[in-house]
Amino acid sequence: MITIWPQYLDKDLSLNQGRKVAMKYAVSEPTITDVERAVKRLGLKYSLQKEVAYPGQWYKKSGRILVEWDGTKLELIREVSLKIKEIRN
Repeated sequence: MITIWPQYLDKDLSLNQGRKVAMKYAVSEPTITDVERAVKRLGLKYSLQKEVAYPGQWYKKSGRILVEWDGTKLELIREVSLKIKEIRN
């Protein structure tokens, strides 16, 4: 299982603040609902945990999603990010 926090995809965060993808893949203000929709549309098995906080933003319960994925974490995050962009357009 691979953990995805919305912060991994956030265009407004720096790499030091938690963003894991290049700016061209990042999206503005992603929510756990956006991530869940993207993972559903990719047809992946997942587990949603809404009441947890990203360690770098412990004061904000943004949630996280645990996804079954055979590739690398970065590949998954890119796929999810591209799917969120597709859904928003």
